[in-house]
Amino acid sequence: MDALSVLSDDSDYDIISPDTSIADLRHAVIPEPPPSQAAQETFGTCQLSSEDIQAFVRSGLGLSFLSSPTRTKRIYVDGIWDGLQVRHVLQLRQAKLSFPSVFLVVGVFSKDTCDLFGQPAALPELERCEVVRHCRWVDEVIPDAPSTLDAAFLLRHKIDYVAIEEGATVDPAYHKLRVKGYDDLKRNGTVILTRRTTGVASVPLPSRTPVLSEPETPAPEFTTDIYGIGY
Repeated sequence: MDALSVLSDDSDYDIISPDTSIADLRHAVIPEPPPSQAAQETFGTCQLSSEDIQAFVRSGLGLSFLSSPTRTKRIYVDGIWDGLQVRHVLQLRQAKLSFPSVFLVVGVFSKDTCDLFGQPAALPELERCEVVRHCRWVDEVIPDAPSTLDAAFLLRHKIDYVAIEEGATVDPAYHKLRVKGYDDLKRNGTVILTRRTTGVASVPLPSRTPVLSEPETPAPEFTTDIYGIGY
């Protein structure tokens, strides 16, 4: 399936983000409403500044400074994104602000992949893609995202880094295939970490129940009385 993007093709991307043209844009602040005091007290990650996020990324990569600071980094995040939640959007925010200039690519797993992971999606893939597409931080959506990432996928989509939650690869809830792909990329130095958001209410989404037709009323049994009259 083709990627869903706010840009029409790669040529458009080349126009807005070559090394020489992004210099004046890299320090631009992405507008966002400030979090409420209650949100800051409940979800620690919502109050992280871009400087906080980038310092954390540099520390994880072992970098004392950002290499090629004028070049837009293409960051990839994948997931089920079933009923976009606080934890989801705050991870996307961290990924988007992980470098001075980021083009954020988000992969959405298909129904079959969700079933493979043992986490059936309540919403269809098309709806999940459309919800993700409307998130302020997302620049491109890739439907039917692969269950396992490898260097070939990153090369094909020009991905510089893959963002995953801190501790994800030791989380028993993650499928082994997914973890293997992340571990391989970590060894290649192409993984950046986002901090996990705590304090989120755990409310499972209801599974979709097919609409059933009204049960048919069985026809009354036909019988006769002693005079042979049916009733």
